[in-house]
Amino acid sequence: MSDAPWWRGAVTYQIYPRSFLDTDGDGVGDLPGIIERLDYVASLGVDAIWIAPFFRSPMADFGYDIADYRDVDPLFGTLADFDALLAKAHRLGLKVMIDQVLSHTSIEHAWFRESRENRDNPKADWYVWADAREDGSAPNNWLSLFGGSAWQWEPRRGQYYLHNFLASQPDLNFHHPDVRAAILDSVRFWLDKGVDGFRLDAINFCFHDRELRDNPPKPKEKRVGRGFSPDNPYAFQYHYYNNTRPENLAFLGELRALMDGYPDVATLGEISSEDSLATMAEYTRPGRLHMGYSFELLTDDFSAAHIRGTVQALEAQMTDGWPCWAISNHDVERVLTRWGRDRPSPQLANLLTAMVCSLRGSVCVYQGEELGLTEAKLPYESLQDPYGIAFWPQFKGRDGCRTPMPWNEADAHAGFSRGMPWLPVPQEHRALAVSRQDADPHSVLNGFRNFMHWRKSQPALRWGEIAFIDTVDPVLAFTRRLDGQTILVVFNLADAEVEIRLPAAFGSAHPLEGHGLLSGHFHGNQLQLPGYGACFASVA
Repeated sequence: MSDAPWWRGAVTYQIYPRSFLDTDGDGVGDLPGIIERLDYVASLGVDAIWIAPFFRSPMADFGYDIADYRDVDPLFGTLADFDALLAKAHRLGLKVMIDQVLSHTSIEHAWFRESRENRDNPKADWYVWADAREDGSAPNNWLSLFGGSAWQWEPRRGQYYLHNFLASQPDLNFHHPDVRAAILDSVRFWLDKGVDGFRLDAINFCFHDRELRDNPPKPKEKRVGRGFSPDNPYAFQYHYYNNTRPENLAFLGELRALMDGYPDVATLGEISSEDSLATMAEYTRPGRLHMGYSFELLTDDFSAAHIRGTVQALEAQMTDGWPCWAISNHDVERVLTRWGRDRPSPQLANLLTAMVCSLRGSVCVYQGEELGLTEAKLPYESLQDPYGIAFWPQFKGRDGCRTPMPWNEADAHAGFSRGMPWLPVPQEHRALAVSRQDADPHSVLNGFRNFMHWRKSQPALRWGEIAFIDTVDPVLAFTRRLDGQTILVVFNLADAEVEIRLPAAFGSAHPLEGHGLLSGHFHGNQLQLPGYGACFASVA
């Protein structure tokens, strides 16, 4: 597998630029800040970075509302800064992926400004417009993920426009060929600059049902959240008609054809649908996306059964494609709080990293996970996220996982900025600052580095097939197999010691050293695992 494309089995480090490092004192992180800390990122042993949106935007949704796909917002720097970032990352051996938000724009985008003026301008059909019903109400019952109707009235045209997210994020009309061509041209702009790939935000939201049919109601017992809370009205419908439409597959083919004209590039699609695992499998078939990930491991369910069931369900369906796993990102509660709850220990932090990086597929890790950061508890008056402000207090939004990176515990604002940060730095994060952990060989940070570098020496963990072993909670066990090498992988997801009996075939397994986790001990085919312990063993 030495000739595998770089993205297969890669670990990608997600950078949320607003909160990474601020170099100009305005309280918001920027591209020069990323450049300044790229050596640190390279030291982690990751393969690539994914940078959340830094494009020109009014920042209603912090960059996911794009006003110009081809320019850097002055808040983050300049195009020259991005070119310098790209060049330095490549010198350090890091691939660079950037977000592309294709399904919708900002209301400030020039396309929408023209489209909203009247019904007969050149961009009139570039967005999803519809007449009111006879009683003046919205065209159908579609709901916005951020609350309320997915339709907003526009008096200039005397019509409603569709927004699956904020009202300031109008949906593009992908049924229009000129829209698809313009979007692909914007993607080409960044490929020509030399980026190595794209994380495609909400990629299954590009198309809508032409007939604008109502979504059917969903029974209360089936209202589960994947990227949204079950008590959000959005969970009350089956979203058959406002996303994941069959026409999207042809567009993915057009996108892949563009990508195939450039060497060593990759696409990673974010997918949230009625059956996200089935959509991941469908979207990563040959000629479509290189990888897909969903919210299935970004939930509150932390059990061996859930993890095993999720991976097995995907493996059964994804016969051709390649998965990507994530247990944290900028949209969900930090994993150490979400899964650790009242016991977010350093040992658990390193165990979770090792667990997700041992599954078959590629991996995205989120900035701060390498430090063992917990979710910040912010008062209402500190919130910036419109999602959290709208649903407070049942849902506190996404600000708690977006607080600034703590670089130096002794500095003002933990070394993130010399100005007032856009979100406060939690006091408890200061003790976890990079400066403090760097010098401690037993820190979460150095445990993260150790495991990442060790993983690179284990081809079976990066590219091998996966097969699960029947165990009961809290034990997760599986094998990874490649070119005659088999590695047994066992994790204790609880903080108390466990002892399990493995199948007789593993009685001669030889423990592998160097991964840095709390290790288990074999007694024949009996395995003792300490709390939050792990076993990696070579199987003859």
